[in-house]
Amino acid sequence: MAHNTRCLQIALMIMRRRTSAVWSYPREHKWWDIIVPEFTPEQFIQNFRVSRESFEYMCYRLKHVLERKNTNFRLCLPVKKRIAIALWKLATGNEYRSVSQLFGVGVSTVFNCVQDFCNAVIKVLLPVHIKFPDSKRLKEMADVFENRWNLPQCVGAIDGSHIPIIAPEKYPRDYFNRKGWHSIVMQAVVDGNGLFWDLCVGHPGSVHDARVLRESYLWKMLNDGHPLKQSKAHISGCDVGYYLIGDSAYPLQNWLMKPFPDTGGLTPQQQRFNIRLSNARSVVDSSFGRLKARWKCLLKRNDCKLELIKKMVLTCCVLHNICEERDPFSEDISAVHMYTQPPVQALIDHEPEGTDVQTALLDYFNRQDGEIIQVVL
Repeated sequence: MAHNTRCLQIALMIMRRRTSAVWSYPREHKWWDIIVPEFTPEQFIQNFRVSRESFEYMCYRLKHVLERKNTNFRLCLPVKKRIAIALWKLATGNEYRSVSQLFGVGVSTVFNCVQDFCNAVIKVLLPVHIKFPDSKRLKEMADVFENRWNLPQCVGAIDGSHIPIIAPEKYPRDYFNRKGWHSIVMQAVVDGNGLFWDLCVGHPGSVHDARVLRESYLWKMLNDGHPLKQSKAHISGCDVGYYLIGDSAYPLQNWLMKPFPDTGGLTPQQQRFNIRLSNARSVVDSSFGRLKARWKCLLKRNDCKLELIKKMVLTCCVLHNICEERDPFSEDISAVHMYTQPPVQALIDHEPEGTDVQTALLDYFNRQDGEIIQVVL
């Protein structure tokens, strides 16, 4: 009898262990189920970095990708909660465990929510919100740069920003940048309103900006087909197509203008040219600041795997465009602590046609009041 009782006790113990391995533990859902629904519009933006309207837009667009079916063992999280978990992680950069405790879910659930959300955004929303502009959009973008900074034919500002990471196991020295910390590089092109329209993410932090550009799809596209030549303006005797502006780290091209190298002998005209380009290029610096102020996962050393970090960066850029178009932004960028970016490594690399365009713009800037621009059809 005693032997049978002991066997029964052992059987019950095994069943309990199996049960705990299959069924999820009950968790605290009060914050999401009770407190969040009472948020004011301002509180919702403050916590999730997007308005309720933008949140609903994402839920609608991503539902077919993120929705999961319930099983006999577990009720799946609703799409809205899955997106909220991912947004919270991206907005705060907090550890998975703290996010799991707040939402009353497991750590692995938080990881899956973040990964699935990033994959869904890149698949569904990135092609809609970050894409190479068509001819109509190029004209609109050129108008913005000309109206705000008196730069004719300019359609974008290009720059790189370093995203801090924890040193990877493979080739850690490659990711060690000139400022003394590990990072990956995000190359971005923005329009005059600070919206991203081209991205290249993932080069190790030690790679020069010029090399990042030359290895990007943007470089291949603009040098092979050069779609920015679609519409030209006759400026100071030179046919000038659309172009980007960058700092001294980039190679001068007919589609990429940069400052004159300052070795101490710049003419007053060249100085004014550089100032005008610098004023217009500030739009990309502002975009980086606003991006990182919203999505603080880009400010902290990210302990995720490199492939996921790249996806998180792309996702945050898509969310940036959605928010800039839809939501108010009240964050004080100056109060946000950021890693100091590595210094610019000037590149002397003149391409003849690029020099012609640069000289034409220099002449135009210096006699702008009397210059007549004839659009070449």
